[in-house]
Amino acid sequence: MAKIICIHSYRGGTGKSNTTANLAALIAREGNRVGIIDTDLPSPGIHILFGLGDNQPEHTLNQFLWKKGKITEAAYDVSHVLEGQGNQKSKIYLVPASVKVNDISRILREGFDTELLFEGYHQLIKHLKLDYLFIDTHPGLNEETLLSLTAAQIVLFILRPDQQDFQGTAVTVDVARRLKVPNLYLIINKALPEYNFEQMRQTVEATYKAPVLGILPDSSDMLRLASKGIFAIKYNKHPISQVLQKMAKQITDSTVKI
Repeated sequence: MAKIICIHSYRGGTGKSNTTANLAALIAREGNRVGIIDTDLPSPGIHILFGLGDNQPEHTLNQFLWKKGKITEAAYDVSHVLEGQGNQKSKIYLVPASVKVNDISRILREGFDTELLFEGYHQLIKHLKLDYLFIDTHPGLNEETLLSLTAAQIVLFILRPDQQDFQGTAVTVDVARRLKVPNLYLIINKALPEYNFEQMRQTVEATYKAPVLGILPDSSDMLRLASKGIFAIKYNKHPISQVLQKMAKQITDSTVKI
C-alpha cells in the first residue's frame, strides 16, 4: 500500500518545495515508484526543479480539478532528474499546477472541489502503482491543507529557526493533532552553521512534543544551484545531501511507523 506524505509549512519561503523534491528523488533512487502533486495552486513552483519550467506543461492539476481531463494525463515522468542513479524500478512522476495567470486567478476566485482532489490522490496511486505519494501543499491553513493532512500517513512540517515560524508552526501542529495525523515530524531548514544543532533539536522537540526528522544548514551552495535540478542528486556528498539522505532513510525505514 502506498504511503502518502504531506509536506507543509506555516509560511512561504521555508524551502518546502525544494525539500519535497529532494526527499522524493532520494526515495525514488532507492528503487521506489514516487509521485509528487503540486497542490500549491496559488503559487506553484516545484515543476522548475524537475525541468518543466521552460514551457507551460500541456496538462496540469488544474484541468483535473475543473473536470477537463484525468489526473493521470497530468502526471509527467521526470525520472531523468535521477541522472542515471537508482535502478530499473526507480521512477518519479510529477503532477504540476498551472502557472497561467488566468488559471491562478480562477483558483483564487472560485476555489476547487477538495473531495475531487482526494479522489485524484488515489487514482494516481492506483494507475502509476506508486510506493510513495508526496503532496506539496500551499503554506498556511486552508481547506486543501486540511484535506491533505487527513489523507496522509506522514506529515512533515518545515520551519526555519525564526519566531514567526515557531508560533505559526505551533498552530498547524495543533490542528494536525486534532485531525489525528498518525505520524508527525518536524524539519528545521536554513539553520545558520554557528547554531548548536543538538540544542536546537532538543528545544524544538520539547516545544512541539514531536520528533525532529533533521536540521538542514543554510548554505550558499543550495542558493547557487538556483533550483536548476535536485541538489541531493547533483551533490551526493555535500553535508546538506547527507542530512537529506538520513531523513529519506528514516521515512522508508521502520524508524517511522506507518
